[in-house]
Amino acid sequence: MEQVEKRHASGTLYLCATPIGNLEDMTFRAVRILKEADLIAAEDTRNSIKLLNHFEIKTPMTSYHEYNKIEKGHKLVERLLKGENIALITDAGTPGISDPGEELVKMCQEEGIPVTAVPGAAACITALTLSGLSTRRFAFEAFLPSDKKERQAVLEELKEETRTIVLYEAPHRLLRTLKLLWEELGERKVRVCRELTKKHETVFVSTISGAVSHYEKHEPKGECVLVIEGKSRREIEAEEIASWEIMSIEEHMRYYEEQGINRKDAMKRVAKDRGISRREVYSALLGQE
Repeated sequence: MEQVEKRHASGTLYLCATPIGNLEDMTFRAVRILKEADLIAAEDTRNSIKLLNHFEIKTPMTSYHEYNKIEKGHKLVERLLKGENIALITDAGTPGISDPGEELVKMCQEEGIPVTAVPGAAACITALTLSGLSTRRFAFEAFLPSDKKERQAVLEELKEETRTIVLYEAPHRLLRTLKLLWEELGERKVRVCRELTKKHETVFVSTISGAVSHYEKHEPKGECVLVIEGKSRREIEAEEIASWEIMSIEEHMRYYEEQGINRKDAMKRVAKDRGISRREVYSALLGQE
């Protein structure tokens, strides 16, 4: 087991996960690291002091958040280079996931400062495992961008995403986001996970349109994680079939030949796409000459 007091040429940055709701999810290791570190960098010191008091952690604390991440990041790196050990925590969950911790990790790597993780709770993984949707492949998007143009670009990408999608959302924006997803992605299975690990934890199992109807009548409370099924292979195949149907066989052949595929192999692909024999493709091409 590593010991915080063991010094390197520089100190070590510890990424310490904290509970996302239930304080019992704090690990023994995280408590020890926070007690033994020289300094704790916290997203919001007013919020984190409650956690530290609960576990009787007396380590000095400083703020490190989105609005001071560059200036404060350099100061933290200076202290690490002097041999101090620093523990980084976020308001809830794992540092570096949807917060500026990734910038500090990058700065440390550039300076050759050791960085290690003290794993624990993460809302995105907790929601994914509770969803009942596919967990083999997933795409984590965090919060959708606030900029309208950028948000639309992300939604266009998600429309074609075949992996399970995980999004974060604040309760006052949940209904708006669900409506946007319905408009752009169409009907999909969705799980709205709220108050994870807390007393009133809920996982609302529905479709996107069903969730819109539900939250139009019931105001959501608590931070939300949306887990949405990806675009199905069947849906993709149906779209491909539809696109082939509006093409002539000659246009279909040209599509493959322009990719450098020889005529014989292009005929095979056209026949497979359209569910017909190569003889039928050949005959149709002869008729167009």
